[in-house]
Amino acid sequence: MGAGWTWIALHLLGAALLTAGAWRYALQRKLLDAPGERRSHDIPTPRGGGIAIVLTVLAGLFWLASRTPANAGHLLTIAAGLALVSGIGWVDDHRPLSVRARLFVHAIASLMLAWVAWSEGHSLMLATAAFLLSMYLINIWNFMDGIDGLATSQALIAASALACLLPLPWPWLAAGLAAACASFLPFNFPKARIFLGDVGSGSLGYLLAALFVAGMAMLPWASWPWLLLPASAFIVDAGFTLAWRMLNGQQWWSAHVDHLYQRWARRIGHRRVTLAYALFSMLATILCLAVWNADLEDRTAGALTGIWYAGAAGLWFWGHRKAGRAR
Repeated sequence: MGAGWTWIALHLLGAALLTAGAWRYALQRKLLDAPGERRSHDIPTPRGGGIAIVLTVLAGLFWLASRTPANAGHLLTIAAGLALVSGIGWVDDHRPLSVRARLFVHAIASLMLAWVAWSEGHSLMLATAAFLLSMYLINIWNFMDGIDGLATSQALIAASALACLLPLPWPWLAAGLAAACASFLPFNFPKARIFLGDVGSGSLGYLLAALFVAGMAMLPWASWPWLLLPASAFIVDAGFTLAWRMLNGQQWWSAHVDHLYQRWARRIGHRRVTLAYALFSMLATILCLAVWNADLEDRTAGALTGIWYAGAAGLWFWGHRKAGRAR
C-alpha cells in the first residue's frame, strides 16, 4: 500500500513540475493556440502541456520494466509506441504536419500494440482489435480535446477505473496515468492556462488503448464492449459526429466545431460541459465496475452494455436537436 501511494505521489509531483516547465517553454517559443471560428476558446493559450504527462508516464514504464522482467518487453514496446505518438504530436504542435504523416506514425505505434497482444499468445482477433482501438482512441482523444479540462478529465476517469480492474502490472501504469492527469488538470481546468496539444491528446488515447487491450486479453470477445464503458462518452460523441460528417460529404479529419461537446460549450460554457461529461463517465465507470464485480453472464453484461450505449446515442441525438444539428 505504501509503495502504491509513493508511486502516485511521484507521478503527481513529476507531472506538476513538468507542466510548469512546459508552460514556460510554450510562452518562450510562442506555441499558442489562437481563437478562431473553429476553436472553442477566446484567448491565445499555450499548447503542448501534455508532454508533462508523457514524460512522467514514460519514466514509470521504464521503472516497471526494470522491476518486472517478465513483462519488460511488452512494457518497453508500449513505451516505444508512446514515444512515436507523442513525438509526432510534439512536432505537429510546433509545425503543422499532414494528416497522412500523422496517421502513418499512429499506424506504426498501433501495430506495435497489436504485436504486444499477439506475442502474448492471444488471438488474431485481439491483435486486430488492439490495432483498430489504438488508431481510434489516438484520434478521438485528439478530436475531443477542444475545451478546458475535457480530454484530461475523461482520461483520468477511465484510467482510474482500469486501475481497479486490471491484473498486475497494469494497475501501476493505469494509476500512474491517472495521477499524471490529475496533476495536469488544475493547469487546464476550470480555465485553461495550457492545453494538452497533439503531444498530449494522442498520447492519452494510445495509453488508454494499451490498458483497454490488457483488459480485453482477460475477457471473451463478447465482453469487450462493457470494458470500454468508461470511455463511452468520447466513443459515442466522436463516433456519431464523424459518421455524420462523412455522410454529409465533409472531411472527417478537418478541424470543426460539430461535436456535441463543442456545440454545448458555446451555449453553457466549458466548465458545465466538462463536468457533465465527467458525471456521465463516472456513472459509466460505476456500471463497468458493477458488471465486473457481479460476474454476470456474457448475455446479461452485453444487454446492460447495449442499453447504456443506446441511451448514450439517444442523448447525442437529443443534444444535437437542442443545440442545432451539425451542418
